[in-house]
Amino acid sequence: MHIRGDHAELTVGGSLDVRSAADARTALHSALDEGVGDLVVDLSDLAALDATGLGVIMGAHRQAGRCGRRLVLRNVPPQMQRLLVATRLHRILAIEGGIGAHPL
Repeated sequence: MHIRGDHAELTVGGSLDVRSAADARTALHSALDEGVGDLVVDLSDLAALDATGLGVIMGAHRQAGRCGRRLVLRNVPPQMQRLLVATRLHRILAIEGGIGAHPL
């Protein structure tokens, strides 16, 4: 997993899973604590996501709310879109363009 960017926009690539969860959580929370306004998380390079990774995204969403910010997901891969719909998290998370912006 790799995360690059700053306190306004991050790109997450590789696998967001149990092995990378701690590093991802640290990077997302640091970006949220240091900035203002929306934190855009670009997922176009995300290859895999497991339940732990989804938990990291939800934790960052909650942290954003506590900081008076909003976590916005951009370029959500189709397999993650399906997961978000199946878990109904697409109704809670801010997704740029909404679900269905990419073919399922």
